[in-house]
Amino acid sequence: MTLRNIILHPDPRLKTICKPVAAVSDDLRRLADDMLATMYDAPGIGLAAPQVGVLSRMIVMDCIKEDAAAARPMVLLNPEIVWSSEELNVYEEGCLSIPDHFADVERPAQVTIRWLGLDGKPEEERFDGLWATCVQHEIDHLNGRLFIDHLGPIKRQMITRKMEKLKREKARA
Repeated sequence: MTLRNIILHPDPRLKTICKPVAAVSDDLRRLADDMLATMYDAPGIGLAAPQVGVLSRMIVMDCIKEDAAAARPMVLLNPEIVWSSEELNVYEEGCLSIPDHFADVERPAQVTIRWLGLDGKPEEERFDGLWATCVQHEIDHLNGRLFIDHLGPIKRQMITRKMEKLKREKARA
């Protein structure tokens, strides 16, 4: 496994609509392992392929936060929302591509997701709570959307300016 560099906002790759995964391959399985390792190392609960520079419809996530609980790493290829609840939830979201910035985002409280597993077989599951928020956040990445796109323009511009400054400082270091 290799830890991948996480792309920071603003970057045009984060605003790109990703292409569907055509076939499961050993390269794709290695990417999944790398993405999970990168996500856990960051640490985060979700990571989308465009965040590591791969413009494919692939996400990884694990929303188990209790130390005593077993991890539940998930790899979703070509995930799609097939049902959303009318009930909404608000969570304070953050993003590994926008470090140290958080904001309340309102999304459906429950969603049913259909995807391909690494075995190439279709899967479907209903998610709620933090899992529902996470999977919707990661699917947004595949569609070129960031959590700040759910915010008002002033707050979004403020975060983007701070991120531009951070990227300039990192480039100088």
